[in-house]
Amino acid sequence: MLWYRRPAEDWERESLPVGNGALGASVYGTLRAERLTVNEKSLWTGGPGSAEGYDHGNGTTPGALAAVQGRLESEGTLPPPAVAAALGRPRRGYGAYQVLGDLLIAVPGAPDIPDASYRRSLDLATALARVGYTHQGATWTREFLASHPAGVIAGRFHADRPGRTGFTLSHTSPHADRTVTADGDRLTVRGRLADNGLRFEAQIRVVAQAGTVTAGPDGTLTVSGADSAHFVLAAGTDYADTYPAYRGPDPHATVTATVDAAAALPWARLRADHVADHGALFGRVSLDIGQRPPDRPTDELLASYTGGTAPADRALEALSFQYGRYLLIASSRAGSLPANLQGVWNDSTAPPWAGDYHTNINLQMNYWPAEVTALPETTVPYDRFVEALRAPGRVTAREMFAAPGWVVHNETNPYGFTGVHDWATAFWFPEAAAWLTQQLYEHHRFSGCTDYLRDTAYPVMKEAAVFWLAALRTDPRDGTLVVTPGYSPEHGDFTAGPAMSQQIVHDLFTSTLEASRTLGDDSGFRRRLKDALDRLDPGLRTGSWGQLQEWKEDLDDPDDTHRHVSHLFALHPGRQITPGSRWAEAAAVSLTARGDGGTGWSRAWRLNFWARLHDGDRAHAMLRGQLRTSTLPNLWDNHPPFQLDGNFGATAGIAEMLLQSHHGAVEILPALPAVWPEGEVRGLRARGGVRLDIAWSAGVARRVVLTAERTGTLTVRSTLFASGERVLDVRAGESYTLTAGG
Repeated sequence: MLWYRRPAEDWERESLPVGNGALGASVYGTLRAERLTVNEKSLWTGGPGSAEGYDHGNGTTPGALAAVQGRLESEGTLPPPAVAAALGRPRRGYGAYQVLGDLLIAVPGAPDIPDASYRRSLDLATALARVGYTHQGATWTREFLASHPAGVIAGRFHADRPGRTGFTLSHTSPHADRTVTADGDRLTVRGRLADNGLRFEAQIRVVAQAGTVTAGPDGTLTVSGADSAHFVLAAGTDYADTYPAYRGPDPHATVTATVDAAAALPWARLRADHVADHGALFGRVSLDIGQRPPDRPTDELLASYTGGTAPADRALEALSFQYGRYLLIASSRAGSLPANLQGVWNDSTAPPWAGDYHTNINLQMNYWPAEVTALPETTVPYDRFVEALRAPGRVTAREMFAAPGWVVHNETNPYGFTGVHDWATAFWFPEAAAWLTQQLYEHHRFSGCTDYLRDTAYPVMKEAAVFWLAALRTDPRDGTLVVTPGYSPEHGDFTAGPAMSQQIVHDLFTSTLEASRTLGDDSGFRRRLKDALDRLDPGLRTGSWGQLQEWKEDLDDPDDTHRHVSHLFALHPGRQITPGSRWAEAAAVSLTARGDGGTGWSRAWRLNFWARLHDGDRAHAMLRGQLRTSTLPNLWDNHPPFQLDGNFGATAGIAEMLLQSHHGAVEILPALPAVWPEGEVRGLRARGGVRLDIAWSAGVARRVVLTAERTGTLTVRSTLFASGERVLDVRAGESYTLTAGG
C-alpha cells in the first residue's frame, strides 16, 4: 500500500498510477478539482503520414558501411561523431508518445485544503487508487481503477449521506486537433493528430445513483443530488501494428461498444471483476523480509529510509519489489503495446526520449521480472511487438547491411523504426534485435512450452541469427568473427568486436542452437551456426588491471564510472559467466571500479550483476542507493527524469538475490544480504518449470517447497543439503518439500 496525507501537486513525483495495459491514468487526489492524466498507449505522432516524412531510419549511403569497417581495420578506433557522419542520418517522422489529456472533475463544496482526515492511497493488491476525507459531517470517498476485463478507466464518487454526491466532469488536452461534445450521460472526445492523421477517440459515460446527469453545451457532464456516481472511460486510436501502413479501422465503434458495456455493469461488478483479474496475477508472489510497515505515509517512509536493519526499511524494500510487479501488470497486458520508457503514463506531447522503446537495455529491462516473479502473461505485448519489427527490420538489414534476416538499432517506435538517426553516442546498435529475442527464449526456458518455441520464439531468433551469420566479419588481428563497427552503449569510441556486441551475438547463437536442437530444425543451419559460434570472438578478456575488458583492446580506464556497464552482459542478463570463474572475478573488478553510483536503471542493473556474483551485501547496497537517491515520492524510478525500467530492474534484482536458475540448476538464496536474516518468499518461478516457496532464518534456508509445472529432472543447490546439491525427479502438478536433513 502506498499512501499520502496530501494531494499530488507534481505529476512526475506524486501522482499515483493505474493502468490496464492499453490505458493509464495518473490520480492526483485534489479536493475541489480532482485530476486524472489519461493515456492511450498507441497515441503517437510520427510514422507513415507524418508531416516530416518517414523512412524508418533507412537510407545510408551505399558503401558507407564498408568504408567505416575498413577504417576500423586500419585505425583501430573511430570517434562517434565520425561514424555518425558516415552512417547516421537525421531522424524524420519518428514521433513521440502523446498524452490523451486530463479528466477534470470539479467537486462543489469540497474543502480547499486537506485536513487530518485526508488520505490518498494506492493498494497494490487490488489496483485501486482511493481518496478519502471527512467534511461538513460526511465521509467522502473516491475510488479509481483501470479494468483490463472491461477495457476502461473508471472512478466512483460517494458520500455516506444520501443526495450529497455531485460533480462536473470535463476533458482538457494540449491537442488542438480534437473536439469535445456532451450528450445525455456521454462525453465524447474525438480528433486526428495534426502530424500524421492518426484518429483517436475517448468516450466517458457517467452513471448516477438517485441523482441526475446533465450534459452541458460546453462539453461537460454534471452530476447533482446523487447518493453516488461513477464514470467509465474507454479510448482508442486507428493505429495497427501492421507494416507498412500501421493503420486499422476507425476506433469509434470499438470505443462505443466498450464504454457502453462497462456502463451497463453495476459498480460493484465492475470493481469485483477488476480486483479478481488483477489479483489473479499480483497475488501469485508474496515476500516477507521482516518488514513491519509503520503507520507513516510512503513519502515519509522513503525520506527516512537508510537501508539499515530497521523493519521500516524492510517495509520499503518489500514494497518496492511488489510495486515493480504492479507496474508491469498495469502497463503490459495482452491487446496493447508493450511497456515503454514510462510504462503507459505520460503527461506531455514531448516526453523525454519521446517516451519510446530504447532497445540498448531499457525495453529489455522492463521484462526482466516477468518470468521469475510469475507474470508471464505480461510478455504477450512484448512478443507481438518484436514480431512486428521483423518486416521493417528486414528492409533495414537489406538496405544498410546487404544482409538477410532482420535488425533494429538503438531505439524504436510503434511504427517500425529499425534504422538509425544521427545522435553520435546513441544511434548504432544492430545487436538490439538479437538482445530482444533473449526474452522470448527465456519464456520457453521457464515454461518448457515447445509449441511456443516453435511458433513464436524460434522464427524470430533464427532470423536474427541469419542476419549475424551474414554480417559478422573476420578480424584480421586474430581470425575471429567480430561485430564491426561495434559500439559499447553509450560510451567510448567505435571499434571492432567490443565485448557487449560479441557477448550478445554469442548469447543469440547459443540459444538459437539449443532451440534448433530441441525442435529438430534443419541440421545444415545448425552446422553453420555451430561453426560460426566456434569462430566467434566470445567478448571475454581480462585486462591489465584485472578488469573484464569493455573493448577487444585494453582501453579501460580504472577511474571510469560511466552509467553503462555493457561489457558485463555475459554476466547478466546473459549466462556466459559463472560465479567463481576468472571471468566472474574480472567482472567484479570492473563493477567495483565503476562504483555504486549511476542513474536509476543503472543502479538496478548493477543490483542484478552483484546478485549474479552471489554477493548479496553489494547487491543490497545497490538497492539502498536506488531507493535513497533514484526514487521519487510516488516510488517511480528517477533516471532522472522518471523511467520505469529502474523499477522493473530492481524487482528482478531482488528476485535474483533469492533465486537463480540461468545456469540450469535451481539455486536457493544465492545472494541473501545480511540485513535479511529471516524471511519467506512464495511463488517465484525458476527455469525448468517449477514454482518455489522458500523460508529462511539465521541467513540460511530452512524449508523449500517446489511445485513442478512439468515432468522432468531438477538440480537444486542449497545449504539444505550436506553436499550442496540434490537431483530430483519431479512430476507435473506435484509438490515437493525440502528441509535440512530431509
